[in-house]
Amino acid sequence: MRIRTALVLALLAATATAGTGRQDGPKKDAAEVHIKGDNADETLARKAPPSGVIVSTKGWEALAKAWGITDAPKVDFEKTLLTVATTRGGRLNLTPQVKDGDLKVVAISTRDLRPGFRYEIVSVPRAGVKTVNGQPLPKE
Repeated sequence: MRIRTALVLALLAATATAGTGRQDGPKKDAAEVHIKGDNADETLARKAPPSGVIVSTKGWEALAKAWGITDAPKVDFEKTLLTVATTRGGRLNLTPQVKDGDLKVVAISTRDLRPGFRYEIVSVPRAGVKTVNGQPLPKE
């Protein structure tokens, strides 16, 4: 029980930056994107790509506009993919993993449902990625 409690506390501490009412700014290095934020309109969570991956500038610009992401960084989609996760829980931690060419979009969230939704967007190198969660890489 102590180990489980310690793991939960560590997870909560690691994701403490996903606070309500703000968007943590993207890192200025265009090669690395890590954005956390929230949105009061739950219906906009449906704008997230079903695959959990954005593969084009068109898709990125549409999502950034829909979610009100200001100063969205430029992304070179020839070299980079963006992984996306959402939750109605209070905290979210997205950890994309690539193994044998398969990109796993792995996200952990808390169970405490709150109004609106939280999101996290993390870049990953495109090189060597052939599938996403066992499915072909989306075309758009």
